[in-house]
Amino acid sequence: MSNQTAHLRGRDWLRIGLWLVAATLAYNVIEAVIALWAGTKAESIALLGFGLDSVIECAAAGVLLWRLSLETRGVDGHTLERAEQRVHRFVGGTFMALAVYVTVQALTTLWGREVPQESWVGIALAAASLVIMPLVAWGKLRAAREIGSAALRAEAKETLACSYLSFALLLGLGANASVGWWWADPAAALAMVPWLVHEGREGVRGERCEDD
Repeated sequence: MSNQTAHLRGRDWLRIGLWLVAATLAYNVIEAVIALWAGTKAESIALLGFGLDSVIECAAAGVLLWRLSLETRGVDGHTLERAEQRVHRFVGGTFMALAVYVTVQALTTLWGREVPQESWVGIALAAASLVIMPLVAWGKLRAAREIGSAALRAEAKETLACSYLSFALLLGLGANASVGWWWADPAAALAMVPWLVHEGREGVRGERCEDD
């Protein structure tokens, strides 16, 4: 592959990455509004936590959108590298914040034996996110590999975290609605915490993620 072809390919994937991050931001705004509304209505801590996670992802996507826009404007390599490190650390910080929230929320739910009401809106939202988010994350990971962006890769993993939270939420709401297993959601959420902490530490330290 010639240098010119490789450059054009990189620019194409940069645009794809930019579009995917913008789409994630828009989707998470909608997801946050629906989850927070449904969570308040059903008195569901799990749904409220899912909505707050969407808010965190909005922040991460917004900052990454800024970083990718710098590259599309053709800024110098030094400026781009500094922006890359800052965004990578920011995304790592959001992972840590998410890990703390998931832990507190899950333990509070288990300790208080707080049983939420049924929420079919929440179940539908979790199912939709479980289908959409893995596809978006795959596209981001491919774009990150093509343009060599650790920050985009870290944000893509946060999108995957949303998929896992969607799965946990779906299990929790579904089990509660069908057989009354109110503890299923916080138990599944706690299982995610070690992975969230690992990714958060990697991002905060500014370490580059290795390709899968």
